[in-house]
Amino acid sequence: MGTRGLCALLCLSVGSALAAEPHAALDVGRFASVQATPPSPWQLLRFDAQVAPTQYRLRDWDGVVALEARANASMALLARPLTVELSRTPILCWRWRIDAPLLNADMTTKAGDDYAARLYLAFSLPSRELSLLTRAKLALARRLYGAQVPDAALNYVWDNRQPIGTVRPNAYTERAQMWVLRSGAAAAGGWVSERRDVLADAQQAFGTQQVQASLLAVGADTDNTGEQAHAGFAELHFVALNQPCQFSPRGR
Repeated sequence: MGTRGLCALLCLSVGSALAAEPHAALDVGRFASVQATPPSPWQLLRFDAQVAPTQYRLRDWDGVVALEARANASMALLARPLTVELSRTPILCWRWRIDAPLLNADMTTKAGDDYAARLYLAFSLPSRELSLLTRAKLALARRLYGAQVPDAALNYVWDNRQPIGTVRPNAYTERAQMWVLRSGAAAAGGWVSERRDVLADAQQAFGTQQVQASLLAVGADTDNTGEQAHAGFAELHFVALNQPCQFSPRGR
């Protein structure tokens, strides 16, 4: 084989190896040690100052350092800004748990819009993809509730009554889509692992290929039903489409 042919073969081999190299996992909620308060950039996100906030802390829970949420007729998310290239690492992995589902929640009504556990993702969408009416509604919402109101949002929830796989608009706004990943008490009381293709879910939910995740939050909320909820979240990270989730052996 000539020098030129050998070079071409070697270059092709190196290029193939680089193309096949998996992208590194992006940790967005993996905690090394227990602290008095969740570390930066995590912060409390409240939508209504008149409603008591859900309480959050870090704790060692069955061998895994986790975010613990306690809701008592309360509502607030624990949130962090998000910078992720979903085209490279579209899969979100996490563990969560609840003590028990809520009794009186009903996601089809505003009065019942509560969840024992939810994982929330906010998205920015191209302005050209939003109708004039939608842009007007978003502008009004941001004047009322602040700049944190996103163009659109996904909520992965642990519901009490809707079947797993249910997808529907939030009772308050069609800009937030609710996805039921767990329902009822069958898996309550222990850690459950999840894996979601966030890019595919967002594209399906919002009808556009151009989505940019801007914020990640976890929460338990019971302000509408007045109930109590106890939930945990751990080891949140993004991986490439064909990569496995990278959970630690602890907490299994």
